Amino acid sequence: MIDLRYVKKLLEMLDESTVDSLEITSEKGMKIRLAKTPAMRGISMASPMAMPAMPAMPASPAAPPPAAGAPAGSPDRPAEPAPARALREIKSPMVGTFYARPEPTANAYVAQGTRVAQGQTVCIIEAMKIMNEIESEFSGTIVEVCVADAQPVEYGQVLFKVDPNG
Repeated sequence: MIDLRYVKKLLEMLDESTVDSLEITSEKGMKIRLAKTPAMRGISMASPMAMPAMPAMPASPAAPPPAAGAPAGSPDRPAEPAPARALREIKSPMVGTFYARPEPTANAYVAQGTRVAQGQTVCIIEAMKIMNEIESEFSGTIVEVCVADAQPVEYGQVLFKVDPNG
């Protein structure tokens, strides 16, 4: 049975501190999870709640068609670079340590070329001994993993670049 006075005291202590969430597990296996913000779901933090979705970068404006008889790449008309993909970024919603996998011997959540769905876990960021699962804010294909496993990250640092059309 849970002692409600104990839970009330924990809530008061959490309210008065700068800690955002707390999880306690008893020796008998009973768990209590408390969080200040609605973005915290247990020990999982959904990045869409923590960070607003970044708008897609606009594609470069269309160039006028080449002049008749002037082949692309001629001195009069240089070859056009391939259009830039409108990549989106998954950024860190907090300061902490980036982990690409749920445990040291497991496979990484995602890698370059992995197709992700909105809401899919892409990594973990450990902050104050709490493991926060970071979820993709949109669907697409991972084109770049910008952080090495077990490296510190800053708030707003780009973790992944995603091609939403891929």
